[in-house]
Formats: sequence, structure tokens, C-alpha cells
Amino acid sequence: MAVLLHRLGHSAYRHRKLVLGIWLFVLAALITCVSVFGGKLDDRFSVPGTESQRALDSLSKTLPEASGASAQIVFTAPEGHQVTEAPYTAAIAEAVAEAERAPQVGEVVDPQASGAVSADRTTAIVQVQYPVQIAEVRTSSVDAIEDAARAAETDGLRTSVGGSVFSSKGVHIGPSEIIGVAVALLVLVVTFGSLLAAGMALLPALIGVALGLAGLLALAPAVSISSTAVTLALMLGLAVGIDYVLFILSRHRQQLARGTDPKESVALAVGTAGSAVVFAGVTVIIALAALSVIGIPFLTTMGLGAAGAVLIAVLAAITLVPAVAGFAGSRLAPKPGSRAGRRAADAEGASDAEGAGDAEEAADVEGAGDGEGAGDGEGTTARATMGTRWTKWVIAKPLLTVLAVAGILVTLTLPAMDLRLALPDNGSAPHASTERKAYDTISEKFGSGFNGPLLVLVETNNGTAATSSQSGAQVAQKLGTLKNVKAVLPPQPTSDPAQSVITVLPASGPDSVRTDQLVRDIREAAPGIHDTTGATVAVTGTTAVNIDVSNRLSDSLLPFVAIVVGLSLLLLMIVFRSLVIPVKAAVGFLLSVGASLGLVVAVFQWGWLADVLDVPHSGPVVSFLPIILIGVLFGLAMDYEVFLVSGMREEWAHTGRARQSVVDGARHSVRVVTAAALIMFTVFAGFFPLDDALIKPIAFALAVGVAIDAFAVRMTLVPAVLALAGRGAWWLPAWLDRILPDLDVEGSSLQKAAPAGSEEPEVVSLAPAQGRATATDLTAAGSTTADLTAAGSTTAGSTTAGSTTAGSTTTGRGERREASGSR
Repeated sequence: MAVLLHRLGHSAYRHRKLVLGIWLFVLAALITCVSVFGGKLDDRFSVPGTESQRALDSLSKTLPEASGASAQIVFTAPEGHQVTEAPYTAAIAEAVAEAERAPQVGEVVDPQASGAVSADRTTAIVQVQYPVQIAEVRTSSVDAIEDAARAAETDGLRTSVGGSVFSSKGVHIGPSEIIGVAVALLVLVVTFGSLLAAGMALLPALIGVALGLAGLLALAPAVSISSTAVTLALMLGLAVGIDYVLFILSRHRQQLARGTDPKESVALAVGTAGSAVVFAGVTVIIALAALSVIGIPFLTTMGLGAAGAVLIAVLAAITLVPAVAGFAGSRLAPKPGSRAGRRAADAEGASDAEGAGDAEEAADVEGAGDGEGAGDGEGTTARATMGTRWTKWVIAKPLLTVLAVAGILVTLTLPAMDLRLALPDNGSAPHASTERKAYDTISEKFGSGFNGPLLVLVETNNGTAATSSQSGAQVAQKLGTLKNVKAVLPPQPTSDPAQSVITVLPASGPDSVRTDQLVRDIREAAPGIHDTTGATVAVTGTTAVNIDVSNRLSDSLLPFVAIVVGLSLLLLMIVFRSLVIPVKAAVGFLLSVGASLGLVVAVFQWGWLADVLDVPHSGPVVSFLPIILIGVLFGLAMDYEVFLVSGMREEWAHTGRARQSVVDGARHSVRVVTAAALIMFTVFAGFFPLDDALIKPIAFALAVGVAIDAFAVRMTLVPAVLALAGRGAWWLPAWLDRILPDLDVEGSSLQKAAPAGSEEPEVVSLAPAQGRATATDLTAAGSTTADLTAAGSTTAGSTTAGSTTAGSTTTGRGERREASGSR
């Protein structure tokens, strides 16, 4: 893979105008498609194959008003008055007439006819039913309902509007997201020490995000796409897009600082850091695409849309970045004497010092076991970076570090034991919104169950209206005896003589566990009802469908976790040829997910700091949040793991010093991982202020999840565990090593620069049959030591043909293995 990406980087650099032109052309074409053919977003939840969905699909044909969108106009009389007084009844009647004239409205039910007047006569509800789904309701129709409500506000009568037509918020791009991007730009400026480099990093990411969103919206006329799917794609595309560009561009600048030719430097950066980007991106794509197997269309489009955004971010990183870098040329190189230039010089000096001291260190290693006795930082002339200082502090007492971090994360995980899942409704809307006011007024005056009625479809074998009415009455009587039922409305006929619909009002709200239990009780009573009345009953309606969605997601959670963890174990075993590292990474991933879910439960379910964080409603967690969190964090965790641990593995393969390789490998990767995590955090946090019950908890979970996984797990727990494991961290049974494929994520095959005068680089392994490449071998191959250093390899210290350093030999895969230790 590294060789292919190396060639791709070369090609994109040479044909940079063509590459950039293709990206801009595709973007313009997609934007044109959206503007000409753009469809409306669909925020419906459906669960194909379930009882509730089958009944709802049947009602969509026989009683469209019962299965379509709905709106409510809530009227509240002034204090000391009642809505039944003449001035108010007239105003309500006028509002009903205005609502009936609104476009697309199928039926408007007067409160006097439906009995939707509160016991104290202070509140009344007008029900508006649409024969179409939410996605098909036009904005003009919703505006007409709001106008009808406002017209009734005379003589102190207050109105508020709610219902399912007000639940969709659309795609969110506002000041908070712009601030998140601005903070990300600031992080890039600090990381690179250059405004030009920061802008060059942001440009490909923004083009990729724009293309991903335009592509997703272009599919809206043909595919049901929710606004949440678009917002999630925007969130992930922006976050991973900037991070992936950061990884490649930081490698490119380091190599430019060492004097590498810009074209070759870009190719090497794409071949090495780009390999890790592709690996991380593919893991995210697999995890997100796997959401489609759960069988919920809403979640399928969300997963595939986000996976598509990540795929475009990967393509932008490995094609658009080298093309854009080609326009900048050597101007991206850090200025001599700048902080970035000094860091690159330090890294090169450290590599040269380590290479020159390999022979002496080999003796030390053999005499001191795993090399801990050599002391931290011996053999290196580089100044201590932030990553070096942090890693040394972490591994000074590794067992204490592991116990402390694990203890804190387990404590944060404890609230997740009380996790309850549900889909949000208007009760989760901001307090100032009209739909939340309507929801709260209905709950106060009519009971919380009025906001989540259940529809029971009654079907008889004898298709006559009389038989259906009689059976419906008998079923309604039996439903009224069930626990947690507040009221049962009379059966309503449909266009099918064999059908009738009964509305059941629970005594509890739509997200209550008691309402969930009531749905179960009705379904358990169905066989007995059939034996008594001869009628078949099925529970449906928005509340029942949402409950079925949450239950299916709950049942899918543990199998999904098992698949993701198993995949992480396999992938990391292939990449690092180790048993300890995959197990450690999987455990760290589970701790990150558990701690994130624990914080979500504490804030959104228990209400801790809800007022401080402006959380409008405490209750069950969004039902698909855990699966989204697991899928996204899985890919990001693998990304940080590969980028951080690959440097440590390279040092281990080079020196054979287990403990010191942890410090040296983290010298500069910690800085990049810190910048990447900060960018991720700010982008996700930028979506948290949104007044959206779906996006707000997801943004919070992803932001804290990234922070915990990057800083607590990858940069603290990982070095401590590797220091504890010593040589055992890099051990893999020989038979398993032969079976596993070699993905070359670290780009170890890219160890030779292009021969003089060649247009296309010849990529081969440095290591000869009996050991590390010699200076003579390199010179004969047309490569210099400086070239090798730029390519990420050190040759000083291998001056005799066939010599070995620290007992290292070369396996058939071109990897250096330690001969004196375990193989």
C-alpha cells in the first residue's frame, strides 16, 4: 500500500493543476445538481419488519391522516378565564377555519368535537392532520398554521404550536461551527508555526467537506436522507478531514526541513503518513457502514453518509494535499531558526546520534536486558520536547500511571450502567421554542401521555363495517383494563371495512419505561383478544415506532461492540505484529467509550450540570448515540494508536531498547496527536450549542470521547503499558507472524529515494539479506545518507557490509527483528 500511495503522491504533485481542476469540477457539478434537483430531507424513523411499521404502512393506505404528519395548536385562556367563553370560542373557531384552508392539510379537529379541553377549561387543543409524511409537508403549510395560531391571540388568549411537523430542524451551520473552524485554524498555526502551512492544511479539508455534503444532498431526491445524517457528515468530514491533512502535511514539512526535494518529500509523506491515514479512514468507514446491517433506514443513511464523508476526506488527503503542496513548493519548509525548523533539526540530530551509537548500545542492551539501565535519553542529542517530557513522566512509575488512569476511567464509566435509550421528541426542544411550550402545556393540563398516544389497529376476518365496529368496541374495552392506560378513545373506521383504529392514551410520557411496558402488555394481550373477539390487533403510531427503534438498537449494541473490538484486535495485530498492543488498544478503546457514555448519562439523563451546559431536558439518551459513538471513536482511536505507536515500534526495531523506544518514539508524534485531538475536540464542541435534541448529545459524546481517548488513553495509558510490558510488548508467535498479511501501514518499504535522473522512484527495502543496509550498498543504489534520513531511515552506524546492529536481522517481510531477544 505504501508503494502505491508513494506513486500516487508523485503523480498528484506533477499533475497538480489537473488534480485540483477535477476536484473543483466535481464540486461545481454536485452543487449544480443540488440547486436544480435538490429534494427535501426526511427525518422519519422507521423499522421495517416490525409490527408497528407494518401497521403504520397499512394505515398509510386506509387512513393517511393517522399515519401522516401532525400539528397541534394549543390555546390557553388568560388567568381567571376559560376557553369556553364566547370570545375565545369564536377565536378558536376562526383559527380552525384558517387551518383548514392551509395547503396540504387533510383534517382539522375542533376541540369541542374531540373533547380536547382540559378539566379546568383553561386549555384547548386543535389537532391538524396531514395525509403526507413530514418530509413532504411544505414550509408554506407550516407557516399557515403558525399564522392561524397568531391570529387567535386576542383578548389575552395565548397560543403555541407543536406536533411532528415542528420536530425537524434541518442542517445546522452557524456561528458555533464557524468558531470551531477558527479554533482549528489557530491550532494549525501554532502547530506549524506558519500561516501559509495552516491555510494549506485547511483548504483541502474544506474542499473535501463541501464535496461530501454536496454529494449527500444531491442524493436527497432519490434516497431518504435525514437532516441529522447531513449534520453528522459535516461534523465528521470536517474533523477527520483536517486531522488527515495535518498528519501528511506535518510529515512533509519535517522532510522539507531536512533538505528533501519537495516532490519526493510529498510522495514520501503520502506513502508513510498517508498509509496510516488510509488505514484509519478505512476503519472508520467500515465501522460506520456496518450500521446498515441493523436494518433501520434512518441509521443506514446516517452511517453511509458519514462513511462517504470520511472516504472523501481520505481521498482529499492523499490526492488534493500533494497537489496543493505542489503549488507551494519549498515555501512550506520551516524557516531556518524557527521553532518548526529547530524541531526538525532536533529530530534529525537524534536519529543520527542513535544510528551512530547503535553498536555501543547493542552491547548495553545485551548486558542490561531490555535497556532500561542505559538511562533515559542516552545516545540522543535532541532537546527534550513536550512529548519527551510527558512520556518520561508517565513511564517513571508506569504501574501507578496505569492504575490511576484506569481507575478514573472506570469511575467515569459507572453512570453508563444506568443507560436508558429513547428517541427525542418535542419535550427535548429548547424551553423558549414554541413546540416545547406546546408540549409542556399539554403535559401539564392533559397528562404526559397525551403527547405520546398509541394507535391500535384492529382487523377482523369478516370485512363488514358492523362487525369491525363491534369488534373494535370489545377491543377498546379490554385495552382500558390494562395497567398505565389513562383513556381509550372510541374506534375510528378506515376506508377498509375490516379495519378500525383505537387511540390509547398512556398515563406516562412517550419516553417513559412505563409506556414501553404498556406497548409490551398490549402485544402480550393480543392472542387473548383474538381468541375472545376474533380480531387481530397491532400497536403502532409514532410512539410505538420510536420504542421499536430504541429496542432494536439496544439489542444490536453488544454484538456491534464485539464486532468492532474484534476488528481492532485483528487490524492492530497485523499492523504492529504484536499481541500486547492490540489487547491494550482494545481495552483502552472500551474504557474511552465507557467513560464517554458515563458522562453522557450524567449530563443528559441525570441532569448533572444541565443548567450550566444549557441542556433543556434530562431523560433517556438518544437511542443511536452509543452505536455512532462506538463507530466513530473506533476509527479515531485506531488513527491515534497507529500514528503514536508506529514511531515507538520503529525505534524498537532500530535500537532494541524497549523502554527508551517508548520515549524516543513519542518525541514528535505526541505533538501532532495533541494538535489532531484538539482540532477534533473543537470541531465537535462547535456543534454542542445547537438547539437540536439529536445533535447536541452526539456532539458532546464525540468531543469528550476524543479528549479522553487521545489524552488519557493514547498518550498516557499506552506508554505506561508498553513500559510495563518491556520486550513482551513487541512479541508475536512466529507461526502467527507468517499467517498474518503485511499491510505496511508504516511505509517501511519506502526506504530508498529515487536514483539520480529517474523520473519515478524505485521503491525497495533497504535491508540486505544478512542485516541492515551498508553505506556501500546505499551508494551503489544511488541513494545518499541524507536521502535516507529524509525517508525516515538512519544509515550511520552500518558501515561494514553485512554488519548487524543490536542483534537485528531481516525477516522475509523486510522487517528488522531482534536476534538477541525474543523473536
